[in-house]
Amino acid sequence: MRRKQSQRFCVLMLLLCLSVGEEMVNADSDPQPNFVLMMVDDLGIGDIGCYGNDTIRTPNIDRLAQEGVKLTQHIAAAPLCTPSRAAFLTGRYALRSGMASTGRVQVLLWTGCAGGLPSNETTFAKILQEQGYTTGIVGKWHLGMNCESRNDYCHHPNHHGFDYFYGLPFTLFNDCKPGEGTDVLADVQEKMRHVFQLLALAVLTLVCVQLTGLSPVRWRVIALLAVLYALGFGLWYFPFGLLQTWNCILMRNQEVVEQPMNLETVGERLVNEAESFIKRNHERPFLLFLSFAHVHIPLSPSKDFAGKSKHGLYGDSVEEMDWMIGRIVNLVENLELSRKTLMYFTSDHGGHIEDRDARGQKGGWNGIYRGGKGMGGWEGGIRVPGIFRWPGKLPAGRVIDEPTSLMDVYPTLAGLARGELPKDRILDGRDLMPLLEGKVQRSEHEFMFHYCGAYLNAVRWHPQNSKDVFKVHLLTPNFSPKGAIGCYDTKICHCHLGFVTHHDPPLIFNLSEDPSESMPLSPTGDPRFPEILRRVREAIEKHRETLTHVPHQMSWRNILWRPWLQPCCGTFPFCSCVEKHN
Repeated sequence: MRRKQSQRFCVLMLLLCLSVGEEMVNADSDPQPNFVLMMVDDLGIGDIGCYGNDTIRTPNIDRLAQEGVKLTQHIAAAPLCTPSRAAFLTGRYALRSGMASTGRVQVLLWTGCAGGLPSNETTFAKILQEQGYTTGIVGKWHLGMNCESRNDYCHHPNHHGFDYFYGLPFTLFNDCKPGEGTDVLADVQEKMRHVFQLLALAVLTLVCVQLTGLSPVRWRVIALLAVLYALGFGLWYFPFGLLQTWNCILMRNQEVVEQPMNLETVGERLVNEAESFIKRNHERPFLLFLSFAHVHIPLSPSKDFAGKSKHGLYGDSVEEMDWMIGRIVNLVENLELSRKTLMYFTSDHGGHIEDRDARGQKGGWNGIYRGGKGMGGWEGGIRVPGIFRWPGKLPAGRVIDEPTSLMDVYPTLAGLARGELPKDRILDGRDLMPLLEGKVQRSEHEFMFHYCGAYLNAVRWHPQNSKDVFKVHLLTPNFSPKGAIGCYDTKICHCHLGFVTHHDPPLIFNLSEDPSESMPLSPTGDPRFPEILRRVREAIEKHRETLTHVPHQMSWRNILWRPWLQPCCGTFPFCSCVEKHN
């Protein structure tokens, strides 16, 4: 009897081991998911239907939210393009990689500058590349190109883990569309224009007086002054007067394919390239980062969408962008990739509320949230849409009102791809999968730090065992003119001294009760005030202990134009080419 029992026990244990082994094999053999990341430029959280807009039509984005998980407290690491995108790709605050400015200029201004995402930073694309993924970015980069020569491409996407790049190495600016004015140091350009007009008048006056014989100045001196004037004028005009040629270009990998680019067809070409990338790589794991040029100014919706929305060119552009997203989603479904593809939708930061002209508002709407693009720690500039869709893996229709960050995408992708996170640096992002799947109910972020450039503007605190979320504003931008809700005099808010107000005591808002940040807690009347301030100050001290000195990528020396770094098709400075496309 005992012998039979022993035999049965051995058989059961053998079957159990085989079963467990089979499960482990199946777990290890689960195919790596594909990733389609879609980031819109300057989109306000209030511009799309699933976040409360009922006048702009966004059915495809709304569908992603219905079939996936919607984050309502998704936060950009910065209120402007370059630092926000650097943080997104690296999972680290931009200050850690030197991509945060201490001056008025918070973003890269030329493709021909030396600053950019350092080569020693490890992007999520590089981690996935090491795990066998084919990686591609289609659209906007805006994180630098070259360091020392026109062809070193030290900041280029191909050197940061992307096998394929097609799109804008820079960004859209008004200079890309004739008649829209300029965005690059417009006030400096205006002053220089006046200076050179006066100098030209002075030189001409000297010439006229000399011709009358009344001037004691020799012709040789006048000629020297004229040469100096011409050199000075060239140093000003050459980089600024030809901005469309230098910045508004398209590249395929490391080749400039159009200079300047045809703005009217850019959107269509980007989505075509995104579709082609998915089709080429649908039989193997891939990462596609579709970084839209929409809805950054200048706005140029195609003929099929122009005049179709209730909100002018901006509404037209949002609806066209939504249609483009629909194309990508439909392609993923037609290729039967939905159940093995994680799709993500977001914006790099909030809408630009000061951007308007005689035709009306050109920037986005940030819903109930105060402020917008460039405005430090105000919610309107950093709270962005966040939608994850993965049928069969993530619950449909789930809404999460916990603090999350664009930086969280980094460890989330690395974990799903079974990649190893860098151990030689601090990461500020957190893996979102347990929260997205519903395995946990709270975000791992107790504190989040809101920077504008290199300056800490505000701190978010989500106390443990509490549903409250507090925000402490250390400093805020000075709105202008007086009484406005934006920086209309300068068109965008600045972060440095003279343009901000330091608060002592700081302003504290309970975002759970007051998401529009309209009623600060009373320093004397609210018993929670001292404790909140104490905890946040302790968190700031610990956070600053983790910061180390790194090369400053956003210094004036690194962001100003250098002709020997300028990407060019043709022979510099005669850069001109047109891409052939269907």
